[in-house]
Amino acid sequence: MRKRIIGTIGTSAILSSQAIAQTSSSSNLTTQELSGRVNTITTAVPFLMIAPDSKQGGMGEVGAATPADGNSIHWNVAKMAFAEKKGGAAISVTPWLKQLVPDIYLYYVAGYGKISKTQTIGASLRYFSLGNITFTDIVGNTTGQFRPNEFAVDLAYSQKLSKTFSAGLAARYIRSNLTGNYTLSNGQPTKPGTSVAVDVGLYYQSQKLKINDKKATATFGLVVSNIGSKVSYSVKKDFIPINLRLGGGLKFDIDDANTFGIYGDINKLLVPTQPVYKKALDSLGNETAVDAVDNNGNKIIAAGKDPNVSVSKGMLQSFNDAPGGSAEELKEINYSIGFEYWYAKTFAVRAGYFNESKTKGNRKFFTAGIGLRYNVFGLDMAYLIPITQRNPLQNTLRFTLTFDFDAFKEQNKEAPKPVE
Repeated sequence: MRKRIIGTIGTSAILSSQAIAQTSSSSNLTTQELSGRVNTITTAVPFLMIAPDSKQGGMGEVGAATPADGNSIHWNVAKMAFAEKKGGAAISVTPWLKQLVPDIYLYYVAGYGKISKTQTIGASLRYFSLGNITFTDIVGNTTGQFRPNEFAVDLAYSQKLSKTFSAGLAARYIRSNLTGNYTLSNGQPTKPGTSVAVDVGLYYQSQKLKINDKKATATFGLVVSNIGSKVSYSVKKDFIPINLRLGGGLKFDIDDANTFGIYGDINKLLVPTQPVYKKALDSLGNETAVDAVDNNGNKIIAAGKDPNVSVSKGMLQSFNDAPGGSAEELKEINYSIGFEYWYAKTFAVRAGYFNESKTKGNRKFFTAGIGLRYNVFGLDMAYLIPITQRNPLQNTLRFTLTFDFDAFKEQNKEAPKPVE
């Protein structure tokens, strides 16, 4: 019997990978740009890099230095210590590739609670359902069904080190089941990929500043996320998306009812860049499409560095291993900028922009969003507008429902008894 698992799972994995690595075959690259090659960095479990919530999703996917909320674990775990409330939670639902398939979703549940004035703990669950696939035999008869899925569970801790500075740590367990333990066409057995990882974050939030007679708050954030072991589905092991995020922001209190914030992030994957391999020559001395190998059967690298290294070495190597040199290294940094306006802490309007080099994925899009807060509950919505190519989130509304534990407690307090 022949099962269609490889093609279907491969397609699902590729579609999932578009979260961090979309390529465009129509890019007009010159020979000075990687010899005309798109050199996108790809990793296992790219679902870890999908923006899970609608608040930051509506602001161009900034998050290292935005105000703390229930989704802080994903963006910068250190922010939790500066949360204004004693506790909160958020539930997000993100349809994925809605234009093509109806049953791929990312679900995200996160929450936090203060255990002292300076310490905060949190937890989150991220679940990515890749829809349903059908197994068939050689003549097309259905032999079974399978729903590939991936999930990550986090436990987090954040502490204030001073009135303006905090640090945080998150531990993460990752499981990716894309094959259902089926055997590949070459007879190689498969298994779910698993990994453990940590996030390390720092966050700074200034005291009130005065800028043009307006009160303002400056914020800065730095986080390295998904520092963890490689993932293997059979024999080969792949890096997970270890990522460096650096951001800053400035929030203005225009008056008692109106606030406005502007935030920016830069991101870089701390995993090796694929090198350029030397091509084998034919009998006439012309290059072929086959990679040249040495006496040990290893591919010969023409430019760049060997990507088959340890996690720690790969993180350090990622800063200077691009085959195109420093010019290509700079293209591996993507940036985003976001804006947020609040009226009376009940209604928010958001907008943002995200940019990635055309040789490193070519994601470029605008975002827009709104937020509503009423007593215990809040609702955030986000919408993405691509400007270069199709995007898995285009023409899709994302929703996040938030809960304010402080308001819940206040609402459930018994009314004072009348004095007799």
